[in-house]
Amino acid sequence: MINGVLPRSAGEEPIAAALRQREASALTAVPAAIADLPRDVLELKADNVVCLDALSLFFGSGAAETTVPGVTDLADEPDAPLVTLVDEIERDGHGLVMCMGKGGVGKTTIAAAIALALAERGHEVLLTTTDPAAHLTDTLGAAVDGLTVTRIDPDSALEQYRAHVMATKGKDLDDQGRAALAEDLMSPCTAEVAVFQQFSRAVHDSRRKFVVMDTAPTGHTLLLLDAAGSYHREIARQMGAANMSYSTPLMRLQDPAQTKIILVTLAETTPVLEVAGLQEDLERAGIRPWAWVVNNSIAAAHTQSAFLRTRARNEVTQIARVRDLSDRVAIVPLLAEEPIGVSRLSALTGGIPQLA
Repeated sequence: MINGVLPRSAGEEPIAAALRQREASALTAVPAAIADLPRDVLELKADNVVCLDALSLFFGSGAAETTVPGVTDLADEPDAPLVTLVDEIERDGHGLVMCMGKGGVGKTTIAAAIALALAERGHEVLLTTTDPAAHLTDTLGAAVDGLTVTRIDPDSALEQYRAHVMATKGKDLDDQGRAALAEDLMSPCTAEVAVFQQFSRAVHDSRRKFVVMDTAPTGHTLLLLDAAGSYHREIARQMGAANMSYSTPLMRLQDPAQTKIILVTLAETTPVLEVAGLQEDLERAGIRPWAWVVNNSIAAAHTQSAFLRTRARNEVTQIARVRDLSDRVAIVPLLAEEPIGVSRLSALTGGIPQLA
């Protein structure tokens, strides 16, 4: 089932033509193993498919044609360029920036654009990811002076952690003791510890330079934060309530002077609801998100197509909700060309481009 394919009713302006070309390229690249399977293609609807009336019309002919000519976009709202966030981040001279949100909303793109902008301004920047599906090097496409790109890979982290433990704690053990230690290191918990250790190292590095982190989708990220909470409680227990001479990753995440959490979403119902839930989870852990980024906004693209303007009208409600949830919001428009490569990523932090 191929869902949400842009219909012809979206018109032929440059952004619509570019989206169709992007979709065609994706369909051409379908792996041979599934290319010959039976396939249904469903067109993108002008309105959100929410409520019984919309669902009842989902398979109806012409359902994608429901447009509202003359609807307004965000022309009357203040600009919200991504560069404004970069300017604020830069003022601190160093720190941790974490991009969080639902999978598929563009966290990797936003993280890469912010890191690139800081590096181009002469700062030392570490760009890293905890997302197994992320491809930071592919997104950047080239090396950049001052920008180091790494990945917290669970398999690699686990292998390094096991080797380190065997070389330290296991070096003076006999064969039986080493075998028992090796068996303990096969526990599923070991992988969590290994990933958390590398995450903690990145957090520590942010005390002297910028660290921009592209996180895994929401569920994986919450597990990582759970590990940070568990570690903090154990350290606090060992050090005692009266001793405040220690610092843990959780304490740095809770300190807005050291960590800026950026929640990334699309201007759609489900992503906004999920990220709003993530914000609540973070706040319960004492972590206050710093900003939201609404990515791939049709409303911010100032399209002339009646179909796409109807989609933009539907975004307005979600953008308003985001503004209610945060007093610091950036909006990145849907672009004709995907922001891949240094020049296009750099353009994201040069202000919001206006499409002809």
